Amino acid sequence: MIKRMVAAAARAFLVALLIAMPAMMLPGVTSDTAQMVALLALIASVLTFVEYVAEYPSLIEFRDAAPFNRMRFLALFATILLLSLIARGEVYPTGLSQTLSAMGHSIGDAMDFPFSPVRLMVLMAPEGASAADLTLLRTHAGLAYLVSLMTLLVFVATVRLLSWPIRHGAFNFWVNLPLFDPTAGGDVLRRLKRDSHVNVALGFLLPFLIPAVLKLASEYAYPMSMDDPQTMIWMMTAWAFLPASLIMRGVALMRIADLIEEKRRRAYALAELQAQAV
Repeated sequence: MIKRMVAAAARAFLVALLIAMPAMMLPGVTSDTAQMVALLALIASVLTFVEYVAEYPSLIEFRDAAPFNRMRFLALFATILLLSLIARGEVYPTGLSQTLSAMGHSIGDAMDFPFSPVRLMVLMAPEGASAADLTLLRTHAGLAYLVSLMTLLVFVATVRLLSWPIRHGAFNFWVNLPLFDPTAGGDVLRRLKRDSHVNVALGFLLPFLIPAVLKLASEYAYPMSMDDPQTMIWMMTAWAFLPASLIMRGVALMRIADLIEEKRRRAYALAELQAQAV
């Protein structure tokens, strides 16, 4: 019990640090913004602690199927940290921020080709944006998208090469998928494959759909401003992280469906052998 509480407290602290990181690193943050960020960090940390200190989860999926959630958190943490360092370097340049900016600029240029997600994010910039703003937008988009792609590739390799999630023991379906209702109707295997296909399809489409939605919102509802670096960081992080997270979930669900299908096949084969023996 004590070990679980300590682990839950550590996770809650890391989540709070993640949310507060841009406000802590960027200069010129107002007191109202700092208070709002502190409140959001507190709420997120409490929810994380309650979720992980409980014996059985209620919201977080794959809680006992490491390293799924750890990879997602590390990707989110790395994206926010890198973008915050680059944004801070615009005001207080350092050797590290200049190196990250140069690397992100090269990555953004390489990914900025026609009809690419990075090109769509650059085209989302408001009219009258300066060349420096477009360069910063391209740098953020390229770096965030690269982190998401690397995380996705590492997870797929973990599934294929390291036999996730059964390498270190049996996989508890109901504990790791608390939001999956087995009584909703239909075969569980078919529903898992359907949800997997939906998640993967949405993951591939969102990098193209999000810029279009933001562009429409900026024209008809809320004009987009590039003056607030925190808004830029969270927008780029969400644009890159959400599709990768959906694809990872789709791959995970398909992997679980394959395990269930293999177990059923073995059970049917064993039952057939027993029937033949009788």
